[in-house]
Amino acid sequence: MSPRDLLRPYTAAFASRFMQMLQYRTAALAGFATQCWWGGIKVMVFAAFYGGSTMAGATVSMSLAQAITYTWLAQGLLVLLPGLGDPEVAQAVRTGAVAYDRLRPVDAYALWFARSAGWIAARLLPRLALMATFAGGVLPLVGLDEWAWQLPPNPVACTAFMLSVGLALLLSTAMVMLLNVAATAALNERGISAVATPVVIVFSGNLLPLALLPDAWQVALLVQPLAGLFDIPARLYFGQLSGWQALGGLALQCFWIVALVAFGRLTMGRTMRSLQVQGG
Repeated sequence: MSPRDLLRPYTAAFASRFMQMLQYRTAALAGFATQCWWGGIKVMVFAAFYGGSTMAGATVSMSLAQAITYTWLAQGLLVLLPGLGDPEVAQAVRTGAVAYDRLRPVDAYALWFARSAGWIAARLLPRLALMATFAGGVLPLVGLDEWAWQLPPNPVACTAFMLSVGLALLLSTAMVMLLNVAATAALNERGISAVATPVVIVFSGNLLPLALLPDAWQVALLVQPLAGLFDIPARLYFGQLSGWQALGGLALQCFWIVALVAFGRLTMGRTMRSLQVQGG
């Protein structure tokens, strides 16, 4: 059997889930409107913070324009936050349909990974495109240039950013898979999501750019896995990581993808061996 035939079930699972999620256009528009609202609030908070008297003469690692662009980037990439497991897996666990995946002649982890990646990608791409259009195109047209999404400094930074976003998608999927496995073991995903969400929001840089946190924390914040979702892509976008540092940031994302996938496969194997299907 050729490699193409071996990958066909997983590519089909990704494509079908991707196309399925694209049908929810109203939900995507509602989510986009909400993100614009919260993005505007955060932009105003940053403007007040940078304009305060306590900031006069202070040295910061991120300018106001970068903080504003970071805000719109974070809103566009919001669906990468792995605060929730795949709802399709959670439903299968609740109904007992998860047993069917054990009977399929495919690798269960790879199948779930492909489905979850399609679920995330289908929500990410439309919202990111809409956010870029709104914050990068509409705001300057209405005279709000200072609150707009700024372009990267050079094509190299743009290319590195796009590569990093692709890796962030895989990293987010690997983290979602851990939540899927935990939900399968616990037979309920609500408590797991309640614990995971605040941790993800803080350490990914969604609540506050990690670059604005104390300098003594920067190394630890950069090497932890959640930084690969927002912080590393943003640093590449602004050109703060360039040359070998940029390659190091991308390599760090790859490392955590491999590590989390390996750990996810190990824990999923153990969970599935002791799985008790509800209702039987």
